[in-house]
Amino acid sequence: MVEKNYLELMQEKVMTEAHLKQYLKIWRMYGHQIVFTNGCFDLIHQGHLSLLCQAKDFGGKLVIGLNSDASIKKIKGENRPINDQNSRAILLSCLQLVDAVILFDDETPLSLIQLIEPDVLVKGGDYTSENIVGSKEVLKNGGRVKIIPVLEGFSSTAIIQRIG
Repeated sequence: MVEKNYLELMQEKVMTEAHLKQYLKIWRMYGHQIVFTNGCFDLIHQGHLSLLCQAKDFGGKLVIGLNSDASIKKIKGENRPINDQNSRAILLSCLQLVDAVILFDDETPLSLIQLIEPDVLVKGGDYTSENIVGSKEVLKNGGRVKIIPVLEGFSSTAIIQRIG
């Protein structure tokens, strides 16, 4: 038997759509709720961790849609991201509460939400139900949309500005 090191095991959490679809099928077969959130997660901070911990509390399996480098550049400008998509994906996959990370290139995760059909869609408190991408689709499928209050004083943009 070939043993895998810890980094190899964590890299397996960074999935393609096809890989994720297989896991979703298995997880659902065992009755797990699927929780989905998304973001850039450029510089991981306490606000991110608070959101992810609370999101995990809503269900059994936590899937993170991670904006690709190209996607972030479209949203935040040419100087972002600070950390490349592979580094961000591996860092998130190392968190025990994260079950899967999937990159997406679009400006919004709508097609990913439609693929996953999460039981719970989670976003930070800087959103309202009306402006959360995918909320209508999740609710139509019988899922829930949860908004987690923002942990004040924590923001990747603010950290970057302080450093600069």
